[in-house]
Amino acid sequence: MSSPPPLPLEGRAAVVTGAGRGLGRAEALELARLGAAVVVNDYGQPGRDGSGAASAGPAEEVAAEIRAEGGRAVAHTGDVADFEQARALVAAAVQEFGTLDILVNNAGILRDRMVFSMSEEEWDSVIRVHLKGHFNTVRFAAAHWRERSKAAGGPVYGRIVNTSSEAFLAGSAGQPNYAAAKGGIVGLTTSTALALAKYGVTANVICPRARTRMTEDVFAGFARPEDGLDPLAPEHVAPLVGYLASPAAARINGQLLVVHGGMVAVVERPRVAAKFDSKQDTFTYDELDAVLTPHYAERPQGETFAAAEVLGLRRG
Repeated sequence: MSSPPPLPLEGRAAVVTGAGRGLGRAEALELARLGAAVVVNDYGQPGRDGSGAASAGPAEEVAAEIRAEGGRAVAHTGDVADFEQARALVAAAVQEFGTLDILVNNAGILRDRMVFSMSEEEWDSVIRVHLKGHFNTVRFAAAHWRERSKAAGGPVYGRIVNTSSEAFLAGSAGQPNYAAAKGGIVGLTTSTALALAKYGVTANVICPRARTRMTEDVFAGFARPEDGLDPLAPEHVAPLVGYLASPAAARINGQLLVVHGGMVAVVERPRVAAKFDSKQDTFTYDELDAVLTPHYAERPQGETFAAAEVLGLRRG
């Protein structure tokens, strides 16, 4: 009797940040289901704005859930926005499982406010957790893979999946800090993808739409179905993360994908919508007025980034 084929991530080790609840939890469980050993990271603060005392409870519960299903998992409760704690998180995976192969960044908080009312602290705190938190873990994982590649004399296995948002793609009036952080994460990911490709490492970024603690206001008007899986369940997002973490996705690098409710959209890089050339050495005000004013007069007032039109997206 033949043995079953190996799982796609068997023998791999993953770090998932923000994995105590919501999307991160679903992603950690999916990676474990596919065979990966998982470091479940969550700072454990109860407030979605990052308020309240840190707790080991959420991370410990998810790690215990994975172990109860026969998988391997440990909890880590460090703050990924702290440079040294992010270093310790990457080191914990190597120490516990002997390797780090997959990094999934999902940790974040919200401090929503209109731009004309936002405080400096509300801006800094969201940029710190989302953008700096992503950078910190990527920085130490990238260094780990680079050293492994130099020691091996060739490419190694490494996968990064970062988390952006449709708030970056389509705009979100009350979230200038969040939208800016999520846009920065896309830039961080594409830069990382170019830097690490020669070492065998891929870096991609997703814009998920799911009903979680972070989005409870956004989807308050969308009722959960009485039967079947909620179209907004995080479980719709997790399989894409598992796939991007797998050997099958080796050719996918530096890509942005939107995912929700059984749908995956591959987002192209921005393209030039129109081009105007000066008829002299440089543009004058009058010449710019003559070409740009008519061009924008043909577009609806207040229309913004074209990705929102192409994808038919709303805030998520």
